[in-house]
Amino acid sequence: MAAHSAVLSMSKIISPLWGGRLGSAAKVLGTTSVTSQRNKSILTPPPAKYGGRHTVTLIPGDGIGPELLNHVRELFRFSCVPVDFEVVHVNSALENQDDMDNAITAIRRNGVALKGNIETKHTLPPSVKSRNNLLRTSLDLFANVMHCQSLPGVQTRHKNIDIMIIRENTEGEYSSLEHESVSGVVECLKIITRNNSLRIAEYAFKLAREKGRRRVTAVHKANIMKLGDGLFLQCCKEVASGYPDITFDSMIVDNTTMQLVSKPQQFDVMVMPNLYGNVVSNVCAGLVGGPGLVPGANYGRDYAVFETATRNTGKSIAGRNIANPTAMLLASCMMLDHLKLNDYASLMRNAVLTTMNETRLHTPDIGGQGTTLDVVQSIMKNIQSKGQLTTEL
Repeated sequence: MAAHSAVLSMSKIISPLWGGRLGSAAKVLGTTSVTSQRNKSILTPPPAKYGGRHTVTLIPGDGIGPELLNHVRELFRFSCVPVDFEVVHVNSALENQDDMDNAITAIRRNGVALKGNIETKHTLPPSVKSRNNLLRTSLDLFANVMHCQSLPGVQTRHKNIDIMIIRENTEGEYSSLEHESVSGVVECLKIITRNNSLRIAEYAFKLAREKGRRRVTAVHKANIMKLGDGLFLQCCKEVASGYPDITFDSMIVDNTTMQLVSKPQQFDVMVMPNLYGNVVSNVCAGLVGGPGLVPGANYGRDYAVFETATRNTGKSIAGRNIANPTAMLLASCMMLDHLKLNDYASLMRNAVLTTMNETRLHTPDIGGQGTTLDVVQSIMKNIQSKGQLTTEL
């Protein structure tokens, strides 16, 4: 009990290092009308149950997901975090969706989930949809939020990167509407709607204002897709008019990628349709050190799902004890902030970043020789030492 109090006491004197509390800024908007989209209140996390404990759906996923999430659970137990996990396994090799339906039901029941990426097998029939995509569309998790920030302990070509990427998460090319009416000719439909474009733009500007950001950049290809991307861009301009305190500009997606790799410091908050968000997110993760470092979150009107920002399984390194646990651990901290368990989130986040930036214990993906277990044990030592320091004070 004393150790538990020490952990909480220490967390109160540590300020978050990872770009603030994204979870607490999860303002989301309704889908029924433009008016309701503009005025919907913030996403309220589910209340604690059973003596102050929260239940969270945990989906291990494929590749390195199960081992990383086991480490998350271990750290939660070590830090006495009042969270219980309802584990739901999803088999990516199955053609039916029964297991995915079970996972979606569990998230609806608990309101919050932490997940590893689920492999999308290209060998399965076209009728079998991506499990990850099905989850986002079924729960209307329309806003994917990723914060790309330089870490002082990680050597990269560019310094001082601090970019928030807001990605529309439910339509665009990911609408899964394609057909082959004539042999050898495939039509893939990209869906852009006014309602969904307005709500993701509104989300981006509200988040920018809450985080004290000064600029929002809309990424598009309206010079070619004049109707689809043109509608998205017009919706961003319309929303921007209601935020005179925030500078708005736009950039064509191909130029965006060039600007990102040449001068990423020019970007602040970026908002974009689904596919561009996928590409830009991966580019930005690479700029700050790779997919093992950056957490991500998916917010909807009623639910929130947390995962690594870049959606890959890491299948080639699964079971080798070399995966970087940082992104998954920081995603779990975002989840704790969302649940208003801010003291626990701050303690764990600071322990993770102390290991990364001060202890300089790195896994092979960022030039180190440490194992996954080495990093996790170092984080535990940092948590424990901070707790003991508070007890001595």
